[in-house]
Amino acid sequence: MVQAEAKRKYTAEEYLEAEAKSDEKHEYIDGEIVLMPGELPNHNVIAGNLHTELNVALKRHPYKIFVTDQRLWIPEKRIYTYPDVTVVAQPLQYQPGRRDTIMNPCFIAEVLSKSTRSYDKDQKFTAYRTIPEFREYLLIDQYTIHVEHYVKSDDRRWILVDYDDENAEISLSSVSCRFIVSDLYNKVDWTEPQEEASEPT
Repeated sequence: MVQAEAKRKYTAEEYLEAEAKSDEKHEYIDGEIVLMPGELPNHNVIAGNLHTELNVALKRHPYKIFVTDQRLWIPEKRIYTYPDVTVVAQPLQYQPGRRDTIMNPCFIAEVLSKSTRSYDKDQKFTAYRTIPEFREYLLIDQYTIHVEHYVKSDDRRWILVDYDDENAEISLSSVSCRFIVSDLYNKVDWTEPQEEASEPT
């Protein structure tokens, strides 16, 4: 019997060196390098809408807001990833020895794709919860009006509120920001074809 060749494990240093030279973005998951899928326009529109709401609300507050391209290091799970939208209280905490990778987000939002839905809800959320500063998570469906809002309570429980009404107001807990669900979906093209892709393994 021929044994299947084991996947090669990469060091974090090998990943960072390769990522610096790559035209595409990859995640690093405890030794594995995974290509991040390309996104549809609706995905980017929704992430941009949320970034706009946060940027206006927090204009004079001590936070930095990042969309799509800011790398995050999660040391306890040995994961490098690029959340869709990230809010970080200043001062930024960088990974030691680097100035391109942060470690202390208080709020993260992911726009759900078919290829990443389960990963964002399960494995990635589990990893995010190991970050001490992380207190709030927003999962936004790009195919229908639906938002899952998770907030960490004072007793370290995560409380979920679902939103399906486009007129409902979402009030964030980790930062001072409120917006209407329909604001997240402004200019979304509901006739846009939906991609069919397998979920990452």
